[in-house]
Amino acid sequence: MDFALTEHQRSIDESVRRVCAQFEDAYWLDHDRSGDFPIEFRQAMTEGGWLGIAMPERYGGAGLGITEAAVLMHAVTNSGGAMSAASTMHINIFGPHPIVVYGDEVQKERWLPPLIAGREIACFAVTEPDAGSDTGSLTTQARLEGDHYVVRGRKIWTSTAQVADRVMLLARTGPRQAQGSSVDGLTLFYTRLDRDRISVREIDKMGRKAVDSNELFIDDLIVPVEDRIGEEGKGFRYLLDGLNPERILIAAEAV
Repeated sequence: MDFALTEHQRSIDESVRRVCAQFEDAYWLDHDRSGDFPIEFRQAMTEGGWLGIAMPERYGGAGLGITEAAVLMHAVTNSGGAMSAASTMHINIFGPHPIVVYGDEVQKERWLPPLIAGREIACFAVTEPDAGSDTGSLTTQARLEGDHYVVRGRKIWTSTAQVADRVMLLARTGPRQAQGSSVDGLTLFYTRLDRDRISVREIDKMGRKAVDSNELFIDDLIVPVEDRIGEEGKGFRYLLDGLNPERILIAAEAV
């Protein structure tokens, strides 16, 4: 197997490193001390077109693959910003992939261009206090009432929720079955982060303070049916289309 980068992949690495070099160590130290989100860095990456590197071209992305995305994120974390820099944009790379694969055309046109262009920031609400790797233990409930769902529950370790406009949310719409898969009955939504219905509380951390991590307390959040991705009860399987490549990016960021 040939692990050498192609000329195009090397050009991605060089271009990203040039952008990152504009943000000196002092910039990251200041943001780590203050806890202010590094919006200037994220904007620079947006202007370079990097947020949509793996998104389809028809929605404004570059249409490239996981190798190119890994090269991008490896270059980002090799800068002074390290994991803080990566965390400003990590969710953008493959987090929206369930929309690409399972969303309808109206949803793709509505949701993907603002993410790729940096007009909106999304966060990712899956983990709960008693449901980490065991996603089947998730208890946040989404109850269908006519043309909308009413969501109640709690999420934890949701990064960028302090600045996010939208949230990708996994909730239970059906009971956990005694037999069969524990993830049956979980449904995936992508909806507006309504701060009147979602209380966002930052978690104090020992590192990566420049990018927030949070607890979410969800109290009767109204989610329109059109904000549901795919079919009810299949959300966890849809989510894997984003989680699996995301794990590869995390590995690249850590090297």
